[in-house]
Amino acid sequence: YGDEVRVLTLGRALTPESVLGNKPYSVELCGGTHVARTGDIALFKIVQETGIAAGVRRVEALTGEAARLYVEGQARVARGLARDFKVQPADVTARVEALQTSVRTLEKQVAELKKQLALSGSLGGSSGGNAAPEEINGVKLIARVLDGVDGKGLRGVAEDFRKQVGSGVVALIGVTDGKAAVTVAVTADTIGKVNAADLARAAVIAMGGQGAGGKPDFAQGGAPDGSLAEAGLDAVRATLKG
Repeated sequence: YGDEVRVLTLGRALTPESVLGNKPYSVELCGGTHVARTGDIALFKIVQETGIAAGVRRVEALTGEAARLYVEGQARVARGLARDFKVQPADVTARVEALQTSVRTLEKQVAELKKQLALSGSLGGSSGGNAAPEEINGVKLIARVLDGVDGKGLRGVAEDFRKQVGSGVVALIGVTDGKAAVTVAVTADTIGKVNAADLARAAVIAMGGQGAGGKPDFAQGGAPDGSLAEAGLDAVRATLKG
């Protein structure tokens, strides 16, 4: 801008005069206008708002014919969803929310079912269905490969197995979509002998991952190659042997 800057004002504040003194609600520095009056803009539709810096927002909008076409496109989407859901367009949002709630409920049920199958030995990989603990260097170990169980699902299974083992270590590797999730849980009386994070890290590295994180009693990690799940459990055994 030069020494003199054009200033445009727009409208009057809708709030009581005692608040803003009936001042314009928009005051802008402008190098030049693109329309003779605001009515020429016609429809104005904000389509995106993003943060570009601290305290600075970027607003993108469409006007005129482009805005009209955008709104029509959104309306077509709403009508299509209403047709598929067999509801009125105004009820689409409620229908989507109901479906999301139903999906979350089903996901919880599936997770619980997988957990029960894992505990019963019916959901096993190459480790088989035998959940009886083995003993290494005086430490009991339950080591299992569970097909179709992700890291989130492993947490609950590990907690239940930790109760079953009483004193010792639980090492679980879940395999989903070719990838592996590792969970290691250690009972309180065993922490002085072994560290869950060390065991999980050894398993993850053996399967081509970078490492794992957690606490001495509970740790998790992930690896890219689920086919190496048994190698991961063998790494846990080797770490326990010292």
